[in-house]
Amino acid sequence: MATEEGNYEAVRSRDARFDGLFFFAVSTTGIYCRPSCPAVTPKRENVSFFATAAAAQSAGFRACRRCRPDAVPGSADWNARADVVGRAVRLIGDGVVDREGVAGLAARLGYSARQVQRQLNAELGAGPIALARAQRGHTARVLLQTTSLRAADIAFAAGFASVRQFNGTMREIYAATPTQLRSARANSGGRKGELGPDGAAGVPLRLAYRGAYDSGQVFDYLAARTVAGVEEVVGQDAGPPGPGRTHGRTYRRTLRLPHGAGVAEVSERAGTGSWLACRLHLEDLRDLTTATQRMRRLFDLDADPYAVAERLCTDEELAPLVARRPGIRSPGAADPEELAVRAVLAEGLTAPRARRATDRLASCYGQSLPAPSGGLALLFPRPAELVDADLAAVDVPDERRAAVRAVSRALASGAVRLDPGADRDEAERALLALPGVHPWTAGYIRMRALGDPDVLLEPAVAGAARWRPWSSYATHHRWRSASAGRAERAPQHTA
Repeated sequence: MATEEGNYEAVRSRDARFDGLFFFAVSTTGIYCRPSCPAVTPKRENVSFFATAAAAQSAGFRACRRCRPDAVPGSADWNARADVVGRAVRLIGDGVVDREGVAGLAARLGYSARQVQRQLNAELGAGPIALARAQRGHTARVLLQTTSLRAADIAFAAGFASVRQFNGTMREIYAATPTQLRSARANSGGRKGELGPDGAAGVPLRLAYRGAYDSGQVFDYLAARTVAGVEEVVGQDAGPPGPGRTHGRTYRRTLRLPHGAGVAEVSERAGTGSWLACRLHLEDLRDLTTATQRMRRLFDLDADPYAVAERLCTDEELAPLVARRPGIRSPGAADPEELAVRAVLAEGLTAPRARRATDRLASCYGQSLPAPSGGLALLFPRPAELVDADLAAVDVPDERRAAVRAVSRALASGAVRLDPGADRDEAERALLALPGVHPWTAGYIRMRALGDPDVLLEPAVAGAARWRPWSSYATHHRWRSASAGRAERAPQHTA
């Protein structure tokens, strides 16, 4: 809903479809909420609307303790949009402002800091510092309520410059001191914890999503593409697809993060709410925000299935597929550069051969995890480590080895950028200029590594233009439907 009156109707009906798409604040209480907040609906004259939680906070409103508006899924607009605002929001979510400052954010976007500030303020009502501050506050609240870390350690882990800044921000955002927030924690964890599935260590999270979520589709997709030592899916999934299917799997993978290594675990089914249970085991807790965002992108948790269904259901072919599986997602990538290398290596190979080659690449050139964790022992090799490697141990044609070295060189040098703020058109052009990278693979990298929701990886289909801007979801619906009667085409689905 684009109008304020439409937004108010969503608030009156407590419509969870709009959680994260906008926030409303109440002048008489000084509190801001998500649209589905169960509290009594305020009078229209007392309500104002904001595009982001950061904008509401900047206007002096505090987060509602009942609906926790800071914990909602992000808006799918930031994935769909390719302009500077969308790119900036994705980079801020990845922690770039905390690591590199506003100047670093602007440099990545190719704009001046003043231009970035002006555009974000104009569209979102908050600049990069305010957006990063809101994210730091949420990270700090999670750490307060899920670990027993000292407040000073949490302050710096969340990205605050000082304990004083941390205390002041938490009081402003939540109208509570860190001590008061901690008293509400569900459980406590260790200070650091090992990188392992020990059930007690690590930071437990609830990764929220909106609408239907076809966890079976996502876990099947990821399970078919695991790299030995880097990823694994443990547990079993019992029964045929449908309401009676029992989801008992856990996806686990290693992460190469800005300040150290990590292991992420995401359970296929947890609780009755709209969330997936996640546990992060990190060498350095400063990586919590970055790791969380990368898992959200991998599991496509900020998608808007309502908007996707509304568009795709206008198509005669797709309407019955969407009705059968309304929660299909378009999985992204936890490490975009890793995904690109895997996709280029797999091009033209059968699925079994591609998996063997990818496993071999990781085992020969990957870095050992500080401490093995279950079946996980490796970090996937960095592109820089593959530039001069002869790759003789990897059983693929010479042209695939050359292509892997070429894309690794381009990634290591910055000639190809796949970070959350990369220009998608520019990245695809740069990929296509490399030897051995063909249009299908470049599109696959764009869809997964860059999280583009509008990539059609199927032969020309009459009327496909009406699927936009959700062509990636149309692609997954067609793949899922086809897999029931025939094997998916191996080269496209092994990375």
